[in-house]
Amino acid sequence: MTGSPTQIGRYTVARELGSGGMGEVYLAYSPAGSPVAVKVIRTDKLDPVTRARFEKEALIARTVIGTNRVARFLDADPFADRPWLAMEYVAGRTLMDCVDSDGALPLPLVASLGALLAEGLSAVHDAGLLHRDLKPQNVMLGSEGPIIIDFGLSAFMDAAKDTLSHSGMIIGTVRCMPPEQASGHPQVTPAADVYALGTVLLYAAARHYPYDGHQWEAVAMQVSNPEIGPDLSGVPEGFKELLAAMLAHTPEGRPTLAKVADACADLMKAAGRTPADARLALIDRTTAAGGNTPTPEPSSASIEKLIDEQAAIVDSHNLVSPLDIRPAPEEPEADEELVPELPTPPVRPKARTPQERRVASKRVAGELREQYAVNSTL
Repeated sequence: MTGSPTQIGRYTVARELGSGGMGEVYLAYSPAGSPVAVKVIRTDKLDPVTRARFEKEALIARTVIGTNRVARFLDADPFADRPWLAMEYVAGRTLMDCVDSDGALPLPLVASLGALLAEGLSAVHDAGLLHRDLKPQNVMLGSEGPIIIDFGLSAFMDAAKDTLSHSGMIIGTVRCMPPEQASGHPQVTPAADVYALGTVLLYAAARHYPYDGHQWEAVAMQVSNPEIGPDLSGVPEGFKELLAAMLAHTPEGRPTLAKVADACADLMKAAGRTPADARLALIDRTTAAGGNTPTPEPSSASIEKLIDEQAAIVDSHNLVSPLDIRPAPEEPEADEELVPELPTPPVRPKARTPQERRVASKRVAGELREQYAVNSTL
């Protein structure tokens, strides 16, 4: 992790989680030890207007309520040398990783995914914001179900015409963006997130995007051409109508998020599933399939240091490990004969050689690690 920061704002960096077109994201810890995901923005994405808009949208992002489908926005510094924002850390795998590893999801689970994500996006829209970069990599699947991440970067996805974005300049993930965004339009509406959600659900159901190609320019040309329809091959028949509507070329032709959620609920009902049952089945499939479990946090360096320090104390003082202490013999029963013993002077333990102390120190450290259940590999 050469070149990675050790401190971002008040957060201590543990390791890099990933990187992309907007910057890098790190797992970090608050001063109290809470895990957070901190995204640092690339320096070539900066100008004073974009920083100011980032500050405004960061304040608004804190007001998103009414859902647990969006990673909570915690903190930001838009005027740092490299702006950053801290979000709730969500353990798990991305939707892309799940589908690529375990295959496309059955229709009832895709419908559950759609309803839950529509609920999360609705809360974002109710706060007056858009996501603008929803994609399979930005949906985490863990023990609580799907969570939308990378929310809060709206300022960098839709800046003023004379700054970051302008006609002909594309910001975002082209395979998941609507025609109006792929054409370089500087302003988009909530219908853009509906389209992006459609690409996410298509990937979940059929493991491909509506448009694809080897070069992003070729993909953008297909997306922008109203004569070329989206590829819906491999999608269950009962789901094609909804996806086709969500991927409509014009914003006006797409359903609202409320209608998407209703349609997904109908699909679950038709499959004999309640929304609650379907959500649990989705969690079971995406956290247990193939023996995969949510990504754990790395073992704490402070606990490792404590283990080594405790082992060193045992070494330097020639002490017996607390783990070696055994329970005292049980008191004799009342009807047993007691035989008095003469007191014996205390005997100091025999001093160990340096080699013996090193062996004992390593053994104690190992026992302490087992007791603390520290996983030393990341």
